[in-house]
Parts: sequence; structure tokens; C-alpha cells
Amino acid sequence: MTFRTGLVSFYLVLFVGITFSQNNTKFSVKFNSELESGKLDGRVFLMISTEGTGEPRFQINDRVGTQQIFGVDVEGVTPGEEIIFDNNAVGYPVEKLSEIPEGEYFVQILFHKYETFVRSDGHTVKLPMDRGEGQQWNRAPGNLISTPKKIKLNPNLGKTISLEFDQKIPPIPDPVDTKYIKHIKMKSELLSEFWGREIYLGAFVLLPQGFDEHPEAKYPLAIFHGHFPSSFGGFSETPADTTQEPVYSSRFNLDGYNITQQKEAHQLYKDWTSPNYPRMLVIQIQHPTPYYDDSYAVNSENNGPYGDAITYELIPYIEKMFRGIGEGWSRFLYGGSTGGWEALAVQVFYPDEYNGCFAACPDPVDFRSYMIVDLYNDMNAFYKSGPFTKVDRPAHRDYLGKISSTIKMASQYEMALGSKGRSGQQLDIWQAVYSPVGEDGYPKEIWDKESGKINKEIAEYWKENYDLRYILERDWETLGPKLEGKINVYCGDMDNYYLNNAVYLLEEFLESTTDPYYGGEVAYGDRAEHCWNGDPNLPNAISRLRYIQMYAPRIEKRILESAPEGADLSSWRY
Repeated sequence: MTFRTGLVSFYLVLFVGITFSQNNTKFSVKFNSELESGKLDGRVFLMISTEGTGEPRFQINDRVGTQQIFGVDVEGVTPGEEIIFDNNAVGYPVEKLSEIPEGEYFVQILFHKYETFVRSDGHTVKLPMDRGEGQQWNRAPGNLISTPKKIKLNPNLGKTISLEFDQKIPPIPDPVDTKYIKHIKMKSELLSEFWGREIYLGAFVLLPQGFDEHPEAKYPLAIFHGHFPSSFGGFSETPADTTQEPVYSSRFNLDGYNITQQKEAHQLYKDWTSPNYPRMLVIQIQHPTPYYDDSYAVNSENNGPYGDAITYELIPYIEKMFRGIGEGWSRFLYGGSTGGWEALAVQVFYPDEYNGCFAACPDPVDFRSYMIVDLYNDMNAFYKSGPFTKVDRPAHRDYLGKISSTIKMASQYEMALGSKGRSGQQLDIWQAVYSPVGEDGYPKEIWDKESGKINKEIAEYWKENYDLRYILERDWETLGPKLEGKINVYCGDMDNYYLNNAVYLLEEFLESTTDPYYGGEVAYGDRAEHCWNGDPNLPNAISRLRYIQMYAPRIEKRILESAPEGADLSSWRY
């Protein structure tokens, strides 16, 4: 779960008038016909900030400290047409433009471009194509932005303030290969057919020490699942720069965490290249969809066959290119948060193709605890109701239980960023992955984003197709023998998003299995937040930077214990 600035090039100018009046506060946008022609689709954002440093586009989030944003869809807009921001625009956290109080603000506008996809399922949809940034609306190359401007806002004056789009976010440079890290891109035939255009999958491959010196060796493969990577994270041949200014981490209450991260990245390099360290290929995958920074690595009606594309196209392609063993007993999965769910889900849905998963702080693995909502028994996602009152359901807490956002806030945030499930955020990607396609071609809603009312029919579809605990229990007779010893799950008992609640329910089932017993491990970190990954001896701030060091020895041990007779257990163990 979760939520780049550089030089920009002049692209086009959109003249924007902002009109505030006592009775009709509004914001009007017009495209200048001398600078742009043709029709444009997308979403226009107006951002209003109290902060004088930085850009408002980087100050919007789903927490209590967020700045203000309004969003309006545009479809087929042409030069000369007027786009209006009034009280019908979707706002967050303040819902109505007229409710913004008088004061001095910094304002910025952004145009998030959509493209048209004619899918093989017969639906035509308008969505943002990833442009190398991992589906980040505020960083996407080609999006138009304005230079932030300070204004004094008094709705009673009816003053008109004009702004203009004067910049285009530039392309992202391609990463550079090194001795140990290689970058690949592969056209997926499966995904290209589904989306009606060429779709590519990418990966960053970490090669083992001695790869060039041992051309006869073939290697096991570990897939590090997670959010869209810009390069292979946490590995550096260069020692930490201890002269740079320390940066404080509020999440971990640590000063100089930037230097700590660099030290750990260099430590991984030293461990990785040391004698007798387990030799294997490790990859991180780029698989963004038009809905999010990654696909959740499974097949779905809205995203297409990403599970099959990764397992049957990308993985064999990498193994052939970099001398992987290429058999299920030699492949492993690990990751945290989104990557934790993916590691477990891929192991469950492709039980013969992988030999073990290490799922840290996974997204909800049981929809009876979808964060803090029971999708099957609760009627409303936003509130827990009694006969005379109701209580907001929290969405984020710290290790002491202090709440910084609610599920209603998260829904409102995503409504402002995009209609029809196009916000590119957490709730919308879960919905895009788990839901069936609606009549309009977009994902069917699990709950109404204004009222919070849960759609029980959609919840049942989620249950039968993506509730991992339910699927394991339902299909254990056939899945159990294939998964014995392969499932390992770790979570902090104070996970920020309440993800430990679902892990408890999964553990209840796994520990009750006897035919066969699952034979893996479920463990919890005391007072540990998101993303605790199973190390009881190190603080979360450090253990989260040591995934490979933690799991590589266990992967090697699992191979030696479970590989079939005649398997290659020697060429890669030099």
C-alpha cells in the first residue's frame, strides 16, 4: 500500500480564469486555439495550498495535513471551450470551492492526460497511460502544470485571478545498466491483445557475483514484488555519503535516515558479493496498468491477464536471457505491502510455478478484515453504526493507535483525483483488480464513495475470486498438497492500515489445517508498524531495507530440502 521534479519544457499555454464572487465562486479554464488544436481528454486539477515552499501538486495526500485539491473531468474538450470549477467540482478535503476561507494561498493547476483504449472485451475506456513514472498523476511526463502563484482570496470581492499552464513535465531518462543490475523491457502479447495497443513489461535484474565467470551456471530466481520501481532499490556499489545533510524520518523518528538507507544499500552490495553467499537472480518488475503503479500480478477483468503475462511470458523471458533454471522448484516470491499480497496471491494462483513466498505486511488477505471493514457483514464502509449514533472507521494509525485519516477521507480523496475508479490510488486499484467490469467498461464499485454503502453482490464476487484466505480454505483439498511449506506471512501487530487483522484470520485457518498442515510460518512484530517483514532482532526501519539478506538463505535452504531428484544443486553454488 502507498501513496519527481526536474527541468520542464514549454509545451502549450492554457489560459485559465479564476472567478470568485460572493454568490458564485468559480474557476474557469479555456484552451487557447493558437497554441493547441484537437480534442483532449483527462482531468484538470486546481490545487490550493497554505505552504509557501514546494509545489502544491506534491502536497496532496490522504492524511490530516493535506492541502486542498479540486478535480473536473474533461472529455473531447477543444480550444475555446470553457471548463468550470464551481461547487459541482469534487473537492478534498474541503468539498465545495465556495467553502474555502478567506486568506492568502499558493495555487497551481495540472492537466492529467487520458488516452482511449479499445479493449478486446468490447469496452472503450479513457484512462491515463503510464509514461515511465509509475502512474503518478503529479509526476507523469506530458502532463501540463502551471508555476505556483501566490494569491489573496476573498470570495466577497468577486475578484478574477488568471493563471496559465506554462510547463510540461519532461520524459524520464532510461536507467543505465551496471555490472550487477540489468534493465529489460518485453512486449506482452497477452496484455497487448487485451488493451488493444502495445503493452510492455519491464524488470530490473540483479545478477549474482560470478555471473560472467561461471557461464555454465544456471540460477534460481527470486521475484521481489512491490510498487513500481524506478531502478533496483537498496543496492549500491558506492559507500554512503556521510557528508550530506541528514534528513529526518518522521515515520521512524530517526535523524539521517537518508544516510542510513545508503549504508544499508552498500551493505547489501558487500553481502551480495561476499564468498559463499547464496547465488541467485533477483528481479523487480515494472507492471503498471492504466489504474495504478502495478497490476497486483494477477489476472483481472479490468486490468487484463497480468498474472499470466508475468508468469508465462516475462519470467521465462528473463530466465532464458540470464540463465535461470526455469522450473517451479527454483522460483520464489517475496515482497511487502502490495508486494506482500502479490507474493501470496501468485503462490496461491500458480502453486506449481513457484516454491515459496515470503509475504510481509500484505494488503488484506481476508475481506472480513478489509482494513477495518467486514465486506460481508458490515453494511457501510465509512461508519460503525448503533441505534442512535455512528463512529467513523479509521484508515491509518501509528503504533500507539493515533488516527490520521478515515476511510471516508480516503474515499473523498480518490473521488477528487478521478471519477470511475481513475484516481490511481489504493482503494481504486483494489477495486480495479477485484471487481467485475461495469456496463460502462470501468470497475464496479465495492461501495458508494459518497455514502459508504457496501455492494454485497460485488463483495461476493470479490470473495469467490480474490479473498485469499477464503480461496485457500475452499480449495485446500487440491491446493494444500501443492502449498505445503511454501507460505510464510509476517506483519506488525500495529500495522498502520490494520492489515494484521486479516493476517490473524488467515493464521487461524492455516494453523487449523491438518491434511496437510501448511508447514510454513506466520509471525508478528510487537508494536511494529507497516511494513514489518519478519526480523525480530532489528527495528523496522532497518529490517525493511534487508529483504534479500533475510530471505536469500531461507530460499537456498528450501531448495536443498525440496528440489526434485536430479535437480541442479551445484552449478550455482560456487
